Order: sequence, then structure tokens, then C-alpha cells
Amino acid sequence: MNHTVVQYLLVALVVLPLLGCVAALLPAPPGLRGRGPDQAVLRHGVTVTGVVLAAAIALTVGFDHDHPARMQAQTDIGWIPALDIRIHLGVDGVSLPLIVLTALLTFLCALYTYFNRPAGPSPKAFVALLLLLESGTLASFAVLDLMLFFLAFEMVLIPMYFLINRWGGAERERAAWRFILYTLLGSVVMLLGLLLIGLGGGTFDMVALASDHGSQLSHTTQLIAALALIVGLAVKAPMWPLHSWLPDAHTAAPTVGSVLLAGVLLKMGTYGLVRIVLPMAPEAAHTYAPYLAAFAVVGIIYGSLACLALARPGAKGDLKRLIAYSSVGHMGFVLLGIATLTPTGVNGALFANIAHGLITGLLFFLVGAVKDRSGTTDLDQLSGTSGAALYGRAPRLGGLLAFGAVASLGLPGLAGFWGEMLAMFGAFDPADGLSRPAFLTYMALAGVGTLLTAGYMLVVVRRVCMGDQPVEPGTGAEPVLPALPDVHGHEFAAWSPLVALTVLAGLWPAALLGLTDPAVQQLLAGGNR
Repeated sequence: MNHTVVQYLLVALVVLPLLGCVAALLPAPPGLRGRGPDQAVLRHGVTVTGVVLAAAIALTVGFDHDHPARMQAQTDIGWIPALDIRIHLGVDGVSLPLIVLTALLTFLCALYTYFNRPAGPSPKAFVALLLLLESGTLASFAVLDLMLFFLAFEMVLIPMYFLINRWGGAERERAAWRFILYTLLGSVVMLLGLLLIGLGGGTFDMVALASDHGSQLSHTTQLIAALALIVGLAVKAPMWPLHSWLPDAHTAAPTVGSVLLAGVLLKMGTYGLVRIVLPMAPEAAHTYAPYLAAFAVVGIIYGSLACLALARPGAKGDLKRLIAYSSVGHMGFVLLGIATLTPTGVNGALFANIAHGLITGLLFFLVGAVKDRSGTTDLDQLSGTSGAALYGRAPRLGGLLAFGAVASLGLPGLAGFWGEMLAMFGAFDPADGLSRPAFLTYMALAGVGTLLTAGYMLVVVRRVCMGDQPVEPGTGAEPVLPALPDVHGHEFAAWSPLVALTVLAGLWPAALLGLTDPAVQQLLAGGNR
């Protein structure tokens, strides 16, 4: 595909949601109102996100897959000459999968919202915030200037705050405030690191800084800048012990808010570590890698134990909260892979990023559907004394929930397996200079985490999907549990792409690793040239 066309496609990916956000706030033209203005604005959200997804697919088709390490579709325009801040966009094998994942999940959320209008204020504001969130997230993965990255990183905070605070469930105000305070404080610290790297390196251009590989920065500057960046990005990742905002935010958020928070926003933190810290402050990354790995492993074990505690009978565990804590564990594998500083580990981290977005996005969709049907996500209320019996009451919904659970626990043949396995392979043989006994210990503890993950996920399947079968009316016996509506057509349309991609990535991991590996090799060796 022509370079100019691909360049325009990447610009359109960032700009179209922003324009759609503004258009959503305007009155709908009379001929497009349908049954009313609410339906018109929800349809507008589906249309804009659909066009953005089509542009992302076209960008993927036009991407030069023979050279994924080269930054492609670049736009480089001067913005603030006095500070050498430029509007610089580009995409390579690291960012392309995340851009496509963002476009896909946002479109599926808009489609789901069209049929399941969230309870709360006017949908006009909801759609506008959803599109603003998409624009900021896509920009975070596409920009190649440190200051633009910071602005895009901050751009997603306000819409997510309002999505939780205005359309969330119980204790939504408290959850929204914790989300915004944690992430804003993390961003302030991150800004310090970005300024140190940009001013010390003489430019804010991420491609040039990655190519310099930290040669313009003193060891002390690298240590201070990398520490600030790791702390700021770890809040968004989230890394233990900076994770405590996440369970509350997920529990209170509306379904699509939880899907986007888990599927896309958490990836911004780990993407920043790979794109900025590893190539631009390599000496500091080497110094902090063992500590990052230790925190990652603690997060894996802690998240799994928290899920086991929530899953046990009598614990009053919330199913959404359990999936949120599982994200702490899964993102721990991503951080462990990054901390190995090896191509194997970093590729595993990037693969686990995509797998987590697909699987956890599906799980939050399914948990939202269970709540819509039963009125609760409390595991004790759902399962009663013998189980919620979703297999008998809504077999397709129960089957999909079981599929999401076994994908999340890392069943071979599904997407969740490869990222965690490659992260542990990376820990088995970490980069030169890192303590191999320490990383072997981390690998063993991560392996224990996979067993704990299997434990709590199977408990969830047992309690939610299995149980006493409902008795058919007219047989002389009362039904044990009332029947539930099974998967609707629009739900099938929103969830089936996630199921298909989870299977495809599990059976054909080379499709993703072929994109990321050359780019990772070059980032670790000295940036994109």
C-alpha cells in the first residue's frame, strides 16, 4: 500500500474518534434520528468506532510485515519549536497489535452499548466520553514524542473518571476518585522522568532517543529518570503494591468501562516500559530489573490468593472484583517478562498484553451479562447452596464463561498460554548480568501462580456454571432455579470476535510474535533506526 495512504490512515485513527466525540455532542440531523436522539447518538458511536476499526485493519494490511522493526506511516510536523516538541506519529510491530486491539474493543463496546444502554445520564455524554477515551488511547500507542505521549496518557483519565462516576454501580464516586488520584499522582512522577530523558538527551523524539540508547544520559540521570518512569507507569499497569485502585474501579465501572480499563488502559503502562524505559535508559533498566521482577512475582501470588479468597463459599466475593484481582496477577507476568530484558521475555510480555485484553475483555462482558440477568455479581448470591447452574439455565452463556475461565488460566492452545510461558522462559535465562538464581526463583514462584490461577478459575466455573438443573414446569415439581435468557444476537456479535481471536492467537502465535520479535530485538539492541 502507498506510504502516503498508510500515513493518512494512522492520522485518521487518532483524529476520527476526536471529531466523532465533538459530533456526538451536537444535535442529530432530523433524517438520522431514528426512534429518537438517544438511539441516534448510540448509532453514531457504533458508526465512528466501526470506521476506526476499518482504518486499523487497513493499516494492518498496508503495514510492511517484512520489516516490522522499522517505524512506518510516520508523520512528523513541528508543533512547539522552542521546546523541540513535534507532532510525530508512527507505528511498528510493538504498537500495531495494541492499536488494533484498542479499535476492536472500543467498537465491540459501542455495539454492546447500542443494545444495552447503560443506566445513568444521557447517552450523548456516554458516547462522547467513549470516543474521547478511544482517541487518547490510540494516540498513546501512535505518538513518538515524549511530551505528546504524556498528553495522550493523561487524555484518557478524565473520560474514564466520568464513565465510572456517572454510569457506575455502588460506591462509584469513591472508586472514581481513587482511580483519578492514583493515576494523576503516578503521572506527575512519570512527567519528571520524561523531562529528565528529553532534556538530557537533547530531544523529546522517541525514535532518536531510542537510537541513542541512553548514550547522552549519565548513569545517575538514567537511574532517577527510570525510577520515576517505572513508578508512574506501574500505577497504570498496575504493579503490586500500586494496584489498590483497580479492584474498586472495576467493581464500580459499567460493563464497557471495565472492558476498556482491563483490555486497553492497563496496557499503556507496560507499553511505556517497553517503548521508553528499556531503550532509552538501558543501564537503569538493568539495575532495576531484579526489583521489578520481584514486585511482579509478588503481584502474581497476591492476585491469585486474593481471587482464591473471594471465590470460596461464604466470602461474599464479587465476581467483577475477582476478575479485577486476576488482572493484577496476569499483568504480573507481563512485568516479569519485561524485567528479564531478553527478547523472549519481552515478546512474552507483549503477547500476554494482547491475550489479557482479549480474554479479560470477554470475561467482563460475560460478568456484565450475568449481572443484567440475575441482578447481582455476588458469588454467594449467584451460586446459593449448590451452584448457579448456568449450564442448565443459560447453556451458551455458561459455556462462554467456562471458555473465558480456562483461557484465563492459561490452557495450552488458547492465547493466555503463550505469554505466560514465554515470560517464564525469559526468567529461566535472563539477560547477561542479571542474577540467574534470583530469576529462577521468580520463575518457580510464577509457576506456582499459574497453579493458583487454575484453582480459583475452576472454583468459579464450579460455583457459577454448575449446580442443580432446573426442573421443567408441568412435571409436578417446582423448578430449583428459574431459567435465564441465553446469549442474545447482539451479545454474540460483540463476543464472538474475542473468542475467535483467543483461539487463533493460541493456535497460531507466530502471527503476533512475527510482528513483535524484530521490533523488540531492535529496541533492546539500540532503538528504531
